[in-house]
Amino acid sequence: MKKIRVLLIDDHKVVRAGLRALLDSTDGIEVVGEASSGEEGVARAQRLEPDVVIMDLAMPGMGGIRATRQITALDLDTRVLVLTVHDEEDQLARALDAGATGYLNKSVADTDLIVAIEALARGHSYLPRRAAALLARSHSKRAREAPGLDALSARERTVIELCASGFTAREAAERMFVSPKTVEGYLARARRKLGLTGRTDIVRFALESGLLWSCPAITDTFPLVPTEEVYHGGKQTRAVSARVQGSDRRARESWS
Repeated sequence: MKKIRVLLIDDHKVVRAGLRALLDSTDGIEVVGEASSGEEGVARAQRLEPDVVIMDLAMPGMGGIRATRQITALDLDTRVLVLTVHDEEDQLARALDAGATGYLNKSVADTDLIVAIEALARGHSYLPRRAAALLARSHSKRAREAPGLDALSARERTVIELCASGFTAREAAERMFVSPKTVEGYLARARRKLGLTGRTDIVRFALESGLLWSCPAITDTFPLVPTEEVYHGGKQTRAVSARVQGSDRRARESWS
């Protein structure tokens, strides 16, 4: 079975050593490289093409947000898992806007990190309940006053679901049997009706409206989900699981 190839980006050598020790002792995961800065991390991601990048946000020079944006803009099948010390709505929103598909507090990395990496490698997203709650609670006044799902056509609702689920315009077009330009038109009309701006607002709206929902371990970003058994912190738990069909590539076309 192919191992999940992981790149560690953190300016603290002790943190990288701890993460490597944990991952090296886990079957099915291989640490293929390390970087101590955002600039170095972008260069190594381009050269190594890892499956998952574990990204620290607070780094001197190029920070984790900018590095995440540059990595997700590369033509790679690489997904970014952000590690942070503080659960802050602004940091979470900026990380999602930059293209991150996973978000984890360092305080629980020893128990949740493996689950998060495996989720991202399967094409899912990882958003713990607390992070999802932060998004929901931070809904802006403009969004609160905007119309709800009833204001959207069936096609517009589908596009909102797919955008919040991490699909690119091209991937959404393939699923809907229309052109990417048509998809962008549906999204633009939906955003005007709902008063939404970037992808963070779209994800937040999808969570609040029930198009997407969270569970204790994983929020999988696809609205049609069965359940499966997963192992979380050494215990078997029930979690929502999505089978994302189509390409696992990160968004290349602009949804903003």
